[in-house]
Amino acid sequence: MAIWAVKIMPEHGLMLTGSADKMVKLWRAGKCEKTFKGHTDCVRGLAVLSSADFLSCSNDAAVRRWLVTGECMQVYYGHSNFIYSIAVLPNGEDFVTSGEDRAIKVWSKEECVQTILLPVQSVWSVACLGNGDIVAGCSDSVTRVFTADPSRMLDEAGQNAFKEEVASYISAKPSDLGEIKPEDLAGEEGLLVPGKTDGQTTMIRKPNGSVEAHQWSAADNKWMKIGDVVGSAGATPQTSGKQLHQGKEYDYVFSIDVEEGKPPLKLPYNITEDPWFVAQKFLNDNELSQAFLEQVANFITENAEGVTLQATGSNDIADPFTGSGRYIPGTAPYSTSTDQLDPFTGTGRYIPGSAPPQGALIPGSQGTTDPLTGKSRYIPGSGGDAGSIGTENQFFPKTTYLKFEQANQLAILGKLKEFNAKVDIGQQISEDTLEKESSLLMDSKAKPTAMQLDLLWSLLHWPRDLVFPVLDVLRLSLCNPVAAQYLSNDKDGAQLITHLLSLGSCGNPMANQLLVCRSLCNMFDANVDLLLTLRGEVMTCVVRCAEKLVNNRNMLIAVATLLLNYSVALNSSTDTEGKSQCLSAIVTVFGVAADHEAIFRLLVALGTLLWADANCMALAKSLDLRQLVLVHTSVGDPAKVGECAKLIANALH
Repeated sequence: MAIWAVKIMPEHGLMLTGSADKMVKLWRAGKCEKTFKGHTDCVRGLAVLSSADFLSCSNDAAVRRWLVTGECMQVYYGHSNFIYSIAVLPNGEDFVTSGEDRAIKVWSKEECVQTILLPVQSVWSVACLGNGDIVAGCSDSVTRVFTADPSRMLDEAGQNAFKEEVASYISAKPSDLGEIKPEDLAGEEGLLVPGKTDGQTTMIRKPNGSVEAHQWSAADNKWMKIGDVVGSAGATPQTSGKQLHQGKEYDYVFSIDVEEGKPPLKLPYNITEDPWFVAQKFLNDNELSQAFLEQVANFITENAEGVTLQATGSNDIADPFTGSGRYIPGTAPYSTSTDQLDPFTGTGRYIPGSAPPQGALIPGSQGTTDPLTGKSRYIPGSGGDAGSIGTENQFFPKTTYLKFEQANQLAILGKLKEFNAKVDIGQQISEDTLEKESSLLMDSKAKPTAMQLDLLWSLLHWPRDLVFPVLDVLRLSLCNPVAAQYLSNDKDGAQLITHLLSLGSCGNPMANQLLVCRSLCNMFDANVDLLLTLRGEVMTCVVRCAEKLVNNRNMLIAVATLLLNYSVALNSSTDTEGKSQCLSAIVTVFGVAADHEAIFRLLVALGTLLWADANCMALAKSLDLRQLVLVHTSVGDPAKVGECAKLIANALH
């Protein structure tokens, strides 16, 4: 990961670095002694307060004060976008920050005491002189100096000219609500008109010019306020045509104030994205109730220009991947219970992250077999706390491959029929044939013919935005030994993998990336040698996807499972290059994974790869892998993560 900031703490002979992996590291004599985790995006700047504490700023629009012992003592909020730079004032206590929101902010006694707006898009760098003056390097190639000393200030004419320049620059910008114009919104009288459906959202303009979001409650027969729309930040249509959020460009970045006294929540959205999927991600990222899914999706749909989506009632929820009706036609109304499964691997309506991933151990379940250990239900504390990688334990080495075998076949068939009607006439097949052949291909005990498998290959060439249910059929076909051998043979298997990588690479629909990764996991039993031969292309593709989809737990779990399967394949091998490549991929995904199930699978993969292999162990130590693992030794829920991490950390000591 790119390193954005470096600071020296000369009193202790220490060095601090901040990087794109969201972490700050403390170094002594070339060795990392401590890792500071807390930021949710790239760390852009560092500033030393004393020999005991320092500050960091980040793309997450937050400043954090840390003790060198590792504790985060304070988090400061004030900027509305990336913070690029931070510097300490001569008194050693107060500090200044600058960022993408065109502002310099002065902080004193844990509060922002002054905001200086500049007539630029970005304030890239800020520094403090010995006399207390503040110097700013800006995106317009101009350096500006600000002072509190009247004797060094511009004369009145110069001050007025600067104020006019700032005012002119800001007024030239479109509304901070994106393309939404407050003057075009109804006033409070708009709340006198009843809503049409339960969950419908609307925005109204208050007398003071602020904008509120409201949702219609059919039960209470009135509009309920759900938040204050406080604007979007970043680039604008006049600069890049996009809104910036966490280093990416979006057509809209709404900020919703859902709780008084806390910073507003950012809701980024591109008009090419599915509002339901974006809404689900917003709920997951901010740990909001699943009950808000429909109203958030409706809010996006109604307030983002250029997006059309058929209105849905409480019994007609849109598929979060396609936005064109539920993935399970004709089933029961949507429920907010958390036992619903991914339509690609289980039953019920798809709610990303709401169901335990296949192979995950459900805490407290009885009589459950852990697919990673092959033993009975995981018992916290039974894994041991010491020993080496060669010590027997219940976690590794893993000797069998994990697969994604669960599915709701009716749901898949329904989506296949829907998309069959949308593809070019030359690619369409009769519904009866589609249903009959697809049902057989998804049966793990059937004996499909070469003609039927060739039909599947043909369907895999549907347009990229319509092919994901076909990928789901492929995933299940690969669980059938007959089909898997035919599809994965040395001659045709390489062509299949190459085609899958083209469908699942970055830039393709997220559903494609997820199902390609799961399909590759299911191929190992059929032709592991072919997957090892193409390991470079496969690992590079899926790791890049993981880095782009860091907030998608299903994708991270799929990638972790694929790397685990590779570690199983390489465990008894003498392929040092392959092990090194797999180890590097594990390290990369470790840097972006936050989900405990994904982390657990990465730990098992790492333990399996290192098992009784001195060369691989030496490489892991040279990569300072122990620091990555140590972070997870304190995890107690689920306990298996902490137990497994301790085993590996002790072995790497």
